Amino acid sequence: MSEKLTAEYEPQSELDAYGNPIGILVHSNRAPDPPRGEIRGSHAILQPLDAGKHACDLWEVFVGADHLWTYMPHGPFLAESDYREWIESKQGGQDPYYYAIVDEQSGKALGVASYLRIDPGARSIEVGWITYSPQLQRSRIATDAMFVMMRNAFDLGYRRYEWKCDVLNESSMRAAERLGMTYEGTFRQSAVVKGRNRDTAWFAIVDSDWPAMRAAFEQWLDPINFDAQGNQVVSLGSLG
Repeated sequence: MSEKLTAEYEPQSELDAYGNPIGILVHSNRAPDPPRGEIRGSHAILQPLDAGKHACDLWEVFVGADHLWTYMPHGPFLAESDYREWIESKQGGQDPYYYAIVDEQSGKALGVASYLRIDPGARSIEVGWITYSPQLQRSRIATDAMFVMMRNAFDLGYRRYEWKCDVLNESSMRAAERLGMTYEGTFRQSAVVKGRNRDTAWFAIVDSDWPAMRAAFEQWLDPINFDAQGNQVVSLGSLG
């Protein structure tokens, strides 16, 4: 793993009246719940997941890509009706709160992501249930969607933004690192998924990381960072 993933963390502390180290004071303001509506980026639009709007598009890009469900507790689905039923069981929920990731140009839904473990008191929030179709993977739309969700969370006042995945899910591990997440450790035997053990890797960004990361995302997403064929000039990882 990279140096970023294995770096030591030095907690900030103060001393109490007895000389014991204690955590620094944090203001007690609660963060609001994420707004229940559309979030727009430069390439991606995140729309509250809705079977009537998105099931057909999503089934079209997910069908035949059964490997997308390997690390998910749900799927693969045998028919569009089964996937539509899954969406109907999730849409409108408060936590997780699901979004369809929509291509701003075509208006087509190409993937799914959600906020979850939303804790306004601690001002902590997680991104998860990420399912990218083959068309969405390794695209500007995909990166923009993750940037938009991060930006929205930190603009609302959240101080911690989490990402968790099966430690065997190498593509998710690489994605977390590319997006600037810090690896915080692995929870061994944390879950059973589809009858199999899951060790869960934890990643996070905190608010002090965000200004530099936001600048890196904005620089990467700038049109001048792409050539006429749409290839990146400078990688996101090199900007972080």
